[in-house]
Amino acid sequence: EVKLVESGGGLVQPGGSLRLSCVASGFIFSTYAMRWVRQAPGKELEWVSSVSGGGNNHYYAASVKGRFTISRDNAKNTVYLQLNDLKIEDTAMYYCAKDDRPYFTTTDGSGTYSPLGQGTQVTVSS
Repeated sequence: EVKLVESGGGLVQPGGSLRLSCVASGFIFSTYAMRWVRQAPGKELEWVSSVSGGGNNHYYAASVKGRFTISRDNAKNTVYLQLNDLKIEDTAMYYCAKDDRPYFTTTDGSGTYSPLGQGTQVTVSS
């Protein structure tokens, strides 16, 4: 059973930073790309970023490129999302997910993925 546990969210002022973590279990972690998605109140789920199974390839939505950095530590079964220069519009619940297709990384958020975990709330407010 795939299990994903996110942490690291919080309340931060515009321009601030946070580091989100997601610990995964129940599958061979390095075999699958991982992604972060987010959902703001009243809005649809939005793909944020993906990282390949080996961690060498990274892809970002245009809205976060240059401000967010995705990474992973396969020894710890953990994927991270570093959020810098946060904006009010980044306020959302953030979730990590395991891509369904092994040995493949989406570059634009397409493709199916595992059910989401409980998420971690990021609130950007002055």
